[in-house]
Amino acid sequence: QVQFVESGGGLVQPGGSLRLSCAVSGIRFSIYDMGWYRQAPGKQRELVATIRSGGSTNYPDSVKGRFTISRDNAKNTVYLQMDSLKPEDTAVYYCNVYPSSPVYWGQGTQVTVSS
Repeated sequence: QVQFVESGGGLVQPGGSLRLSCAVSGIRFSIYDMGWYRQAPGKQRELVATIRSGGSTNYPDSVKGRFTISRDNAKNTVYLQMDSLKPEDTAVYYCNVYPSSPVYWGQGTQVTVSS
C-alpha cells in the first residue's frame, strides 16, 4: 500500500521556521523525483520545491532562498525546511512525486503563519 504521510506543520509567527517531513512507503522511493506542494484557501495547489533522485533541487521565486528541500533515501523521507516564513506561506502542505500523481496525495500538514 502506497502512503505519503506529512507531518511537522503548526502555527508560527512571521519570520519563524518550521521543518516538514514526509514519510513515504510502498514505492521505490530512491528512484523518484519528489516535490512539496501547497494549497492555500481558495487557491490552486502549487509546487514549492522539487528534489531529483540525484539530489538537485529547484524552487519557484516565491520561496527561493527561504525554503530548502532534502531527502533521506535510507529513511524514505523527504523534508522541507522553511525559514523566514511569511503570512502568505499559510497553506496545507503536501508531498508527492514530481510530477505529481493523483493517487499519491496524502492528508497534508497545515502551516499557519500569523502573529
